[in-house]
Amino acid sequence: MSRNLPDRPNLEFLKKEAKALLDSWQRTDPAAQLADAQHALAREYGFASWPKLKTHVDAAAAAAAHPLAGRWVADVAQSKRHPANQFQRAIINFAVNGNTVKIDDEFVDEAGAVIRNHNTIVADGAAHPTPNGFVVIATWHGRHALDTVATKNGEVVGRGQYAVSPDGRRLTISANEGDQVIVLDRAAAVSQ
Repeated sequence: MSRNLPDRPNLEFLKKEAKALLDSWQRTDPAAQLADAQHALAREYGFASWPKLKTHVDAAAAAAAHPLAGRWVADVAQSKRHPANQFQRAIINFAVNGNTVKIDDEFVDEAGAVIRNHNTIVADGAAHPTPNGFVVIATWHGRHALDTVATKNGEVVGRGQYAVSPDGRRLTISANEGDQVIVLDRAAAVSQ
């Protein structure tokens, strides 16, 4: 039997469902284990294992929490890369908690070197200094767009916008009036 997960699956409900399945099994087989029930339930939902089901549910919850949250992979062919940043590949992870946006990115540059960065933006419209001497002002425009302005020594050195499509599947990062436009697709949570 194969079942479909709801659009917003709930891990606590699935745990209770696995426990109920275990209770049912233990009536006829007292040696039945919770891990077996979890595995069987995951298989019913089309996943190879309970950890894969859990990872999928966790990713869906993160994506539902905020449209920007989650893992994004650059579509290099659709992107307009800056001449000084001809990256080969880019993956960006966003975690959004209220107005705090944590960004972990990994780029493979033109020479094949892997470059990793971690940044935190506070999107409250106020000026926030960064460890590298910049000051960033970030402002939400609804739930699908975040605008940023970076200054150094009082002068604007960069502007950017992070815009998520209405369906939540595509992210476009525009910098400095279109000098660079990175188009990213939401990464699949986990292959089933």
